Amino acid sequence: MTSVRDDRPVPPTRQDEVAAAASEVIGGPAGRRARPGAGWWSPVRIVSLVALGMFALGMVQKLPCYNGAWFHGASSQYTHACYSDIPHLYNARGFAADLVPYFDRLPGDMEYLEYPVLTGVFMEVASWLTPHGGTIQHREQIYWLVNAGMLMACAAVIAVAVARTHRRRPWDALLVALAPAFALTATINWDLLAVALTAVALLMWSRGRPLAAGVLIGLATAAKLYPVLLLGPIFLLCLRAGRLRAFGGALAGAAAAWLVVNAPVMALAPEGWRKFYTFSQERPVDFGSIWLIISQRTGDPLEGANTWATALTLLAFAAVAVLALRAPRRPRLAQLVFLVVAAFILLNKVYSPQYVLWLVPLAALARPRWRDFLIWQTCEVAYFLGIWMYLAYTSSGDAHKGLPTEGYQAAVLVHLLGTLYLCAVVVRDVLRPERDPVRRDGSDDPSGGVLDGVPDAFTLRRPARRAHAEEPLPAGGQRLRWGVDPEGPAGPDGALPAR
Repeated sequence: MTSVRDDRPVPPTRQDEVAAAASEVIGGPAGRRARPGAGWWSPVRIVSLVALGMFALGMVQKLPCYNGAWFHGASSQYTHACYSDIPHLYNARGFAADLVPYFDRLPGDMEYLEYPVLTGVFMEVASWLTPHGGTIQHREQIYWLVNAGMLMACAAVIAVAVARTHRRRPWDALLVALAPAFALTATINWDLLAVALTAVALLMWSRGRPLAAGVLIGLATAAKLYPVLLLGPIFLLCLRAGRLRAFGGALAGAAAAWLVVNAPVMALAPEGWRKFYTFSQERPVDFGSIWLIISQRTGDPLEGANTWATALTLLAFAAVAVLALRAPRRPRLAQLVFLVVAAFILLNKVYSPQYVLWLVPLAALARPRWRDFLIWQTCEVAYFLGIWMYLAYTSSGDAHKGLPTEGYQAAVLVHLLGTLYLCAVVVRDVLRPERDPVRRDGSDDPSGGVLDGVPDAFTLRRPARRAHAEEPLPAGGQRLRWGVDPEGPAGPDGALPAR
């Protein structure tokens, strides 16, 4: 039995119990005659405004630090949980003195700016927009405000890109817009630049433009290292679908874009350019990692943590590769990207609070379920509070105001378990695709671009015996899977009908 897929936007209140319950605050779930997206108030515009509003609330949360905690004492910026690298690095990395990143040597032990080139350009542009008059404290405040404005634009780009990646599910971007950990960590550092470029890369791939997606992956990798991991899932899915030419386009675009950004600095200031990579390699075990817990509990500095972390990360990537090639149905790109980035985070030597930003848009695309998303976000907010309370404890001297070491270790475990929980749910969706909320309407992979609806050409699975012939594909090349929907009632909202 076949049916033509309904291409109308999916109202989340008809598929998600948590969204339906929360909607009672604004009048309840959408009715049958509702026209989502009609008029000026389209889903994309609403999501963008919500994202900007939440970003502004995150800026308000930093107000105690802006009014003095960044400057008048180390512990107060931790007790108020409003710490940010941005004002501190304005002076510490030479921007206040108009030093040129990567070319001019810094005073002190750091020697050169320890950020990738495109992030360094972002920081430098913000310093050009910062007036040089007044006290250094006032200039640091303005520098933070300028960066916050630029990062707010990145947040809007992320919200729009996620809303448009799955054409029928624009409301899934509300997970990003309303994520509490997103608002709390958005202005700690400059990670949103790479996150925005990565989100647009996924959008371009979903539109069947692998070269453009690759260019954006290359630019994102020039801002932060983790986006290069997207090429692994893209390769695996292209291999399984027999579309390696699309992967070649993405790879070529990524390499060219990365070289365009990095080659001039690499050639003219090689020592400054290398600083990010040598710093990442030589950095000891640090906050937020499982390695820190082991080090603190055993008293061993774990000088070999690099080797162990690299080996375990590669093993995790291999497991994801096997999953991608053995799953009963080709996984969606967002699912695999989420898993590889989460594995990288879980096994890394350090987990800074803002690293959660890497995963928020990927989680919204991989597992758009409010219950699971909020469980994970609760764990991340607990870690956000835990690290600042621990730093308050270690910086308050004999007063010991804050969270002791054992409490901080518990906060790290909460973060690790929350991320592992979301990984487990995504893996379950890959192994049991009928439970995947994105595929309830018979879709293959709305973010799959040229791979969407393409039959497999290579897998590691043994061919299964079939008792009857395959049903013909409906219009559009998508096969509807009939059966009882395990996560919601049947109906015109995109849920699967009962047999």
